[in-house]
Amino acid sequence: MDLWAYEKDLYKDGINYIGGVDEVGRGPLIGNVVAACCVLPKDFKLDGLTDSKKLSEKKRNEYYSYIIENCIAYGIGEVSPEEIDEINIYEASRKAMMIAINKVKEQIPLEYVLTDAMPLPDLDIPHLPIIKGDAKSISIAAASVIAKVTRDKEMYELDEKYPLYDFKSHKGYPTKKHIEAIDKYGLIEGYRKTYKPVLNIINKRGSYGKKDVKGK
Repeated sequence: MDLWAYEKDLYKDGINYIGGVDEVGRGPLIGNVVAACCVLPKDFKLDGLTDSKKLSEKKRNEYYSYIIENCIAYGIGEVSPEEIDEINIYEASRKAMMIAINKVKEQIPLEYVLTDAMPLPDLDIPHLPIIKGDAKSISIAAASVIAKVTRDKEMYELDEKYPLYDFKSHKGYPTKKHIEAIDKYGLIEGYRKTYKPVLNIINKRGSYGKKDVKGK
């Protein structure tokens, strides 16, 4: 598959500033949902770049550094757990994407956006949602790497503060080990209260706050 196919078609139409957009963090029980928008130059080359979920962590980190050093522009958008609970994760993902896009628009005259499946009705420039876009568009793939590495860094920072929860391993996703940890130690700040495993803990303990654990 030619990961440049969508971009090449737009270049033929005289469109040069194309932003690929993707988000990471819909499934985790804790932390922000993170989106990135990335605009690549026409001569950008990075062998092996694809959907960030298919890359090793080492490779993602290598690609992240290369992408941000060699792209035309990029922006990152984040929406908090509190707002996720308020507006739901789908709308929060859309909002994070719009924040990332607007940050890019402050840097360059963005002309077109390719998203990973997400329609953006409030966007004032043309865009195209692509199913599994992070495996079909080089720009979306680059954005997926930026978003994934950004969020993972936040989970490592949380792990440093609360090592008993092992955030470095599960990145906030509802693994068996993670569920066991929150059942044992309670809920620290930043959990998404509308997510079922978190609600279950709240109902079981009768409160939201942690009871047995202290951060570093």
